[in-house]
Amino acid sequence: MHAPSGEKSDDLKYSFYDELGQVFYHIPKYHTIILLGDFNAKVGRENIFKPTYGNESLHQESNDNVVIIVNFATSKKFGS
Repeated sequence: MHAPSGEKSDDLKYSFYDELGQVFYHIPKYHTIILLGDFNAKVGRENIFKPTYGNESLHQESNDNVVIIVNFATSKKFGS
C-alpha cells in the first residue's frame, strides 16, 4: 500500500486509513497480518511514539502523518 503524502489533504489521508480499516475488518482475527508499504511518515524521536515504534529513528522530529499511522496501528493493536 502507499499512503497519501504530507502535502495531500487531511480528508484524503483519513479516507485512505478508513478504507484500510475496512480491509482489516474483513480479515479473520486468527490470521497473521503483515502490513507493508510507504506510509509517508517521518517518525521522530519524541517520547510519545517510543511505545509504538521503539527507540531508533532517522529523524529528529515527526511529521503530521505519524499521528495518523500511530493511531491506526494502536487501534488495530499492532505490536501487542
